[in-house]
Amino acid sequence: MTSMVSMSQFPTPTLDSLRGLWTRSLIEWPDGRRDTDTQVRWLQGPSLYIDLRQPAHRPDFSGARGFEDLNDAHLKWLARQEGFAGRLGFDGTFFEWSRTIDLQPIALYSDAGRLWLEPGRMVEQGRDITYIEHWHCEADASAARCFAARLCRREDGCEAFLVRAEGHFMFAKARPSPLPQAESLLECLSLATSPEQRYAWLDCEISYGRAARREFEIRHSSLPWRERLCGEMRTANGSLRLVEAGSPSSSEWQIIEAEGDITLLAA
Repeated sequence: MTSMVSMSQFPTPTLDSLRGLWTRSLIEWPDGRRDTDTQVRWLQGPSLYIDLRQPAHRPDFSGARGFEDLNDAHLKWLARQEGFAGRLGFDGTFFEWSRTIDLQPIALYSDAGRLWLEPGRMVEQGRDITYIEHWHCEADASAARCFAARLCRREDGCEAFLVRAEGHFMFAKARPSPLPQAESLLECLSLATSPEQRYAWLDCEISYGRAARREFEIRHSSLPWRERLCGEMRTANGSLRLVEAGSPSSSEWQIIEAEGDITLLAA
């Protein structure tokens, strides 16, 4: 496997140094399988993070405005996506990404591994599953330019995460109903008894975009019809309001945990 070298010669990053946007160029397994085509974006806050992984050969979603506009090829591609949000921890040896929100069913193994810094990349080696990933820092963020929050929607208790670092942001929102026990989201779809049930299981949003001051624009999303959507983030009295351009409504979220300087959202 690539980069199976003595990692002791390379430095280990700190949690603070991981803040910012990372992309992945490679994942490789011991049996020789490797993937260099999946688009992966990981935005790390002080400890909270969001990650979105979108496979290649994406169908054309240009005419879609919601699940009802999709065919089987669209639905299967959506179900092949991966993405999660939660908290990154470090025990001195292994980094572990806990998953509070997950596009896929709960995995049998923890998402944990070693990280080390090689010239031009960061390498991750899995702890419970042997794999190698190559990561690249696209934008690092100082403590003053990084904010993350756990959110709860006031109207129904839906949980969400927001991470913002420099001009990048990611938003993750839990699905409205839990997944059945299955090995993959694609398998879940085969167990659905109605289109509405399939849509509910797919309705987990993980979006990445750019932000300047209070304004944001979604560039990539697990729900592709939300791409190119613009809006504003407004904060007041321990709440975050997401106001989408052209929409008469807005979503209001209670901030139940915050990291970093919340004034970044109004900067």
